[in-house]
Amino acid sequence: MSPPGRPKGELRSAQRDGSPIGPPGRPKGELRRLQPEGSPVNAWNTVCRLEDIPRLGARRVARAGAGAVAVFRTADDRVFALLDRCPHKGGPLSQGIVFGDGVACPLHNWTIGLPDGCARGADAGCTPRFAVRLADGAVQLDADELRSLAVDVTAG
Repeated sequence: MSPPGRPKGELRSAQRDGSPIGPPGRPKGELRRLQPEGSPVNAWNTVCRLEDIPRLGARRVARAGAGAVAVFRTADDRVFALLDRCPHKGGPLSQGIVFGDGVACPLHNWTIGLPDGCARGADAGCTPRFAVRLADGAVQLDADELRSLAVDVTAG
């Protein structure tokens, strides 16, 4: 039931304690897609275990009828997920070199930021990013985003 003054089903932008809704690891103040009040929590698909992704490496997650998702692991075990397609010429980011919180595209050496999917330096463009979380060592991607995000982009 909605509190007085809020229409039924209205979206909330923060939790009751004032913190943003969304998984840990998102920049403070950044909100992810909001859920209507009373709706179920996001469903997560386990795609692998953390140890299945080499440090400073990636694992490719195929999607039926859509471009694959690249899941990256940094030296300090942070995990990020981006569409496996460089915004420049569509190179496979999962085959790139991971360093710090970026990945170098294997085709033309563009550096793509893992937290935001955007090109760095003089280059411009972004690739879609996916919500990712670790749960007891399992790497999980948001099931709704796997079904709906960047489905019009096929493998390059």
